[in-house]
Order: sequence, then structure tokens, then C-alpha cells
Amino acid sequence: MSVISSHKDTEALTLTIVAEFDAAVERVWRVWEDPRRLERWWGPPTWPATFERHDFAVGGRCAYFMTGPDGERARGWWRITAIDAPHRLEFDDGFADDAGEPVADMPVIHCAVSLEPNGSGTRMTTLSRFDSLDQLEKLIEMGMEEGLTLAEGQIDALLAEG
Repeated sequence: MSVISSHKDTEALTLTIVAEFDAAVERVWRVWEDPRRLERWWGPPTWPATFERHDFAVGGRCAYFMTGPDGERARGWWRITAIDAPHRLEFDDGFADDAGEPVADMPVIHCAVSLEPNGSGTRMTTLSRFDSLDQLEKLIEMGMEEGLTLAEGQIDALLAEG
């Protein structure tokens, strides 16, 4: 599996997932930039994603849903806050209702993804920052850490395709 570590820091209010891939930074970047590639790994294997909108630019918005094993859908949104291709991506990630609108009483996760060369491959660090300990604990309880680990574990197979 490509994920080499996962660390929850309750003082810094962060969850950090580190993965390594046997591919150049530019190839790993494409799994974020291309919505068809992104939806092949964003979400655990039993909850695949479909991106209905993917405006990959600073200030851009993305809309997606993940489909569960019983056909239920969980909707989400991103607002991209920073891009430094192919090394850094930052976005806010939140829950959406059936109309795709943000759910006000659910947490917004502030994500920073960094890609750096690591030998002949790439190290990807995904840092998720929360506004409160309650938010961090709620999302960990909902399975976020396991879900992200399983999701990022799917990237190797995608990169092997070329």
C-alpha cells in the first residue's frame, strides 16, 4: 500500500496522511487535476466518487458525490484556495445537501496537499486541518482517517496504468 503513515494531532487539530508513489510528481499531480482520474480514487473502494463539477483553479469550485454499496449518496464540495502546480494544492472540503449546497452544521475541512520528489518517486502529504477538537473527533468517528487511507491506497493502481 502506498500510505506509509497517518497521524492525528489533537493539539494542532490536524490529520496528516503521508503516501509514497513510484511515479514522478507531475504524474501524481494529474490524479488531482483530472476529474476522471480523481473520481477513480477519491473515496474508499466501497464509496466511489463522481465529480459533477471540477473547476481546478484558485477560487474554483468542485462538486461531487460518493455512492455507497446500497446506492446511497453522500455529497460534498470543494473550494480551491491555492495551487502551485505540480507541488501544492489547498482546498476547503465540506458536506453538501441533495441540491449540492453546503450543509451549515457540518465541519469544513481545510486541506493542504504537497507533492515532493522522493528518490525516483513522489511523497504526497495530505494535511487536513479542523476548526475545533469537536470537528476533528466527529470526522475521525465518521471514518475519515480510514477512508482517506483506503482512498489514497487506490492511487498506485491508477498510476500503474500510465
